[in-house]
Amino acid sequence: MPLKTPNTAKARLLAGELALGFGVHVLRGPTAGAVAVANGFDWLFIDMEHGAMSIDDATQISIAALGQGVTPIVRVCKDAVHEGTRCLDNGALGVVVPHVDTAEEAAAIVRAYRFPPIGDRSWGGQSYAHGLKPPGAAQAQKELNDEVLVVVMIETPLAVANAAAIAAVPGVDVLLFGTGDLTATMGIAGQVDHPDVLAAYTKVGADCAAAGKVMGMGGVYDEVVAPSYVALGARFILGGSDMSFLMAGSGARGAFLNSLRSK
Repeated sequence: MPLKTPNTAKARLLAGELALGFGVHVLRGPTAGAVAVANGFDWLFIDMEHGAMSIDDATQISIAALGQGVTPIVRVCKDAVHEGTRCLDNGALGVVVPHVDTAEEAAAIVRAYRFPPIGDRSWGGQSYAHGLKPPGAAQAQKELNDEVLVVVMIETPLAVANAAAIAAVPGVDVLLFGTGDLTATMGIAGQVDHPDVLAAYTKVGADCAAAGKVMGMGGVYDEVVAPSYVALGARFILGGSDMSFLMAGSGARGAFLNSLRSK
């Protein structure tokens, strides 16, 4: 059977649209996808780098998300390639790898997360994206190669300098800015509106366009700054995390309720 659950985030990108991500740090189980869908997000950024997220947690969220209309994508630690392959075997439809500085590193990531002939990912047999009833191995692997998003993060000046070569690697879909870490490595921590950051987005946006790849934006949540980077071509957008949303909502409500103490 064809893929029962196509990658809606990738479909939006191929259509030239924005794909909006909901970061998952503290939520677990089907709640994460349900909240994301209810608020207009297209994909989950299931964070195994900074969140206290196990493989089991990530796969349970991913499997649930496939039936909720939101695409599950996991971020693994740079040196934990095996965690990404296990998540892909158990529901995830994409992997984000942080701190990718060179084309050689990007090529190694593609080899890990694409089936032959593109890469050397091992076939585990089951496929949640096929509703656990995949066709023959050759067809299933081709369909998953087509649907899975491979995302590499640009977080240093070296990565920015090498962006054209990284974008040219076959099998890479998205170059996602980790803008917070980029500003730290530039010595301008937190200054997401700095001219050097604008220059980085301008360069990487042009490099992605030349290679037919997508630029992504993470770590920019300022509603004044973010549109300028979208205008430069950022379309794979991390909109924030569950914890930041919880803190913002509870902070606003707490401020209101505490204001009643003095009345």
